[in-house]
Amino acid sequence: MRLSGDPATPATARPSDAERVRSVLAAAHSMTVVVDGVQHEVRHLDGSDVLGRLHLHPAAPAAGETGLPLPDERPAIRLEFTDVAPTPVRDRVRARVTVLGRLLTPYSGDGHADEGAAPGGSTCVEYGQAVLETADGTAYIGLEELDRAWPDPLAPYEAGMLTHMLDDHPELVTLLLRLVRPAPTAAVVRALPLALDRYGITLRLEERRGHRDVRLPFPSPLDDVEQSGAQIQALLSAARRRSHRNTLPA
Repeated sequence: MRLSGDPATPATARPSDAERVRSVLAAAHSMTVVVDGVQHEVRHLDGSDVLGRLHLHPAAPAAGETGLPLPDERPAIRLEFTDVAPTPVRDRVRARVTVLGRLLTPYSGDGHADEGAAPGGSTCVEYGQAVLETADGTAYIGLEELDRAWPDPLAPYEAGMLTHMLDDHPELVTLLLRLVRPAPTAAVVRALPLALDRYGITLRLEERRGHRDVRLPFPSPLDDVEQSGAQIQALLSAARRRSHRNTLPA
């Protein structure tokens, strides 16, 4: 979908699965760590990229490939993250990310390796795979793909930007509805910003029964957060040029 007559990027432009995983890890404030079946809740991650605390290593070759015996069994580790929409939409869970692997350094239970076990107190993990679960399905991401991806530049700021729009400028959400095709009908009872990334903004249109999500692409993808203001203004300008008005029932 292109917004005919307006500057726009194809609506299909969106983060790759690996970028989505990196963005969830970059913005996470908590995670669940399961080591050999024992669960630890790690909170207050301070919003810094979790991969700064982890050293991910490729899996060791199997014995059949090298002729060498397999190393001693190492504890299985599972890191679980839940991506929750910052706005009060229905079905707020946007994605779940699970990182699977084997623990190479002792784990302290607070999100770090035991002191002295690895440089900088980080946790070394033999990477298995990352699993991304969204409404679109399940994707599996290998280490090379994850290493090539970067977190979305808006990921650490997305929650604040969306809540600011909703709390302080709700009229902008109504304005953006002019860009939605097909146009919202009277069945829509509420529209809320759901997500924001370098490619555009996603609105959730809630009806009395069910909802649908609509992506409004930026004219071009962002490279850093400082470009977001101009891109959002471009969308708003395009919306103002629309002749019709969309209003939601009171």
